[in-house]
Amino acid sequence: MPYVKPLHLDSTYLRLRNDASIEPLPVDDTFWERLTSGRYGSFHHEYLVTSYTFDADWTTWEMHPKGDEIVCLLSGSVTLLLDRNGEAGEVRLNVPGAYAVVPAGTWHTAKVEAPSRMLFVTAGEDTRTRPITEGDGRSGTEEPVR
Repeated sequence: MPYVKPLHLDSTYLRLRNDASIEPLPVDDTFWERLTSGRYGSFHHEYLVTSYTFDADWTTWEMHPKGDEIVCLLSGSVTLLLDRNGEAGEVRLNVPGAYAVVPAGTWHTAKVEAPSRMLFVTAGEDTRTRPITEGDGRSGTEEPVR
C-alpha cells in the first residue's frame, strides 16, 4: 500500500482525473500561472478541488463551459449571483455545508456577507472570466483563463 499522509487544501489542491485517480497539486505563488499556461494539461473531463477564504466580494465573474461546478460553504455567508443567457438568479449560502451546483455555461460571482471559507469542485476546462463593471455587474469582456 502506498504511503498515505494528511494533506491540506490550503497547500495542496486535488485533480480528479477521468480515470478516477487523484493527483495532489502543490499550491504556491506560481500555481495559477502553471495552470493557465497548460503545464497541467487541459483538464478535459477532469475536476479541480480547491478551497478559498474570502473577506470581500469577488472581483470577477467566471464561467465553466465544459461542466458543472460544486460551490460549498464551509463557514461564513455568501450570495452567489448567477447569469445564464441573460437570466439572473441568486443563491444564498449561509449555513456550513450548504452548497450549490452551478450549471455548465453559467456566469457566476459572489457577494461576501461575512468572512467565508468555500470549497470548489470545478470542471476547469476552458474556464472563462470577465470583470465586474458598474451597473448591474453583469457586463464586461470575457477572457479565457487558458
